[in-house]
Amino acid sequence: MARTTPNICTTGAGEGGWGCVSSSPVPGMGLGLGLEPVHVESSDPRRTSLGRCVMPSTAMKKKVLLMGKSGSGKTSMRSIIFANYIARDTRRLGATIDVEHSHVRFLGNLVLNLWDCGGQDTFMENYFTSQRDNIFRNVEVLIYVFDVESRELEKDMHYYQSCLEAILQNSPDAKIFCLVHKMDLVQEDQRDLIFKEREEDLKRLSRPLECVCFRTSIWDETLYKAWSSIVYQLIPNVQQLEMNLRNFAQIIEADEVLLFERATFLVISHYQCKEQRDVHRFEKISNIIKQFKLSCSKLAASFQSMEVRNSNFAAFIDIFTSNTYVMVVMSDPSIPSAATLINIRNARKHFEKLERVDGPKHSLLMR
Repeated sequence: MARTTPNICTTGAGEGGWGCVSSSPVPGMGLGLGLEPVHVESSDPRRTSLGRCVMPSTAMKKKVLLMGKSGSGKTSMRSIIFANYIARDTRRLGATIDVEHSHVRFLGNLVLNLWDCGGQDTFMENYFTSQRDNIFRNVEVLIYVFDVESRELEKDMHYYQSCLEAILQNSPDAKIFCLVHKMDLVQEDQRDLIFKEREEDLKRLSRPLECVCFRTSIWDETLYKAWSSIVYQLIPNVQQLEMNLRNFAQIIEADEVLLFERATFLVISHYQCKEQRDVHRFEKISNIIKQFKLSCSKLAASFQSMEVRNSNFAAFIDIFTSNTYVMVVMSDPSIPSAATLINIRNARKHFEKLERVDGPKHSLLMR
C-alpha cells in the first residue's frame, strides 16, 4: 500500500524561494512531486554540501569589556566559553595582567573584540584615569563580574560605579550586564534571596543606565544562559533569523528548533511550537554537548551529529551552516528520521545566506 510522505522543505522557483512540497502518495520514502529522489546512505552525504560562508570584505566588530575585581572569575568564564576549557582546568589560569585582547569570530562575520581587563587595584585605577578614553570608547557591551562571596563589596560597587560613569561619558548606548558569579558557593536555599538582593542593588546603582543581571557559576548551565543572552544582543540580523527558524519549524512540523553557534555552542536562536517543562533545557544542552565535543577531541575524533530517540520524541543535532549547529525535536512518530535529516540538509543553503550581514533579505516561506 502506498503511504503519504511527510512535508519536505525544498528550494522553489526563483532566487531565495523556499517552500514545502505537499504530501503525495508514493511508494516508500520520497520527496513528493517534481523532485529528484534523495538517497540517505551510510556514507552520510548530508555533509557533502557544506561549505564556508562567503564573508564580507570587512567583518563587523563589536567591542566587549569584561571587567570586575581580581579573582572574580572573568578569565575562567571566558576560557570555558571561547577557549574550550572545562571547569576544573581553569584552576591553573593565572591572574590577568592589565588588559588581554582577543578577537573571537562568531557566526562567521561577527567579531567580538573582547577586552579582558585585569582587576587588581592598580590596573582599575588606571582604567579610570590615564586609560579612560582608550578603554571605554566605542563599547558595545560591558560585562561586569561580581564575586558573590567578596569581602570587599563596597569597593566592588565603587569600581562598578566608576565604570558606569566612564561608559556614560564615552559609550552611552552600550548595553550593561552584571554577572553575580560563583553562586555554587552559596547554600542552595539562599541563592534566590541573595541574588535578588544583589540585583536590586545593582539596578538602583546603575541608573540612569539599565543593567541586566545573571547568576552564574562555571560548574553548571547558568554560565551558558548568561553568555547566550549577551551574545544574542550582538547578532545584527537576529529577528530575521528567528522568523526563518520559526517558518522552518512549522514547515517540518517540529516541536522545537534550536540554533547553536558552532564553536561555543551558545544558543543564538530558537523556536518552540509546544510548551516544554524545563526552562533551563537550552543551557543544559549547550553544556552537555560542549563537554561531549571536548571528549571527542581528546580521542582525535570530531563531533558532527547525534540522534536521540525514545517513545516520546526524537532529537536531532547536526551541523547546519558553516557557523552553526541545529537541534530539531520531533514528537510525531509518523515522520521518519530520514525525512527530518533531508529537511535539515535542504535548509542549509538558505540559512547560510542569512548569516551574511550584508546579504539579501531572503525568507523561508510556507506554500
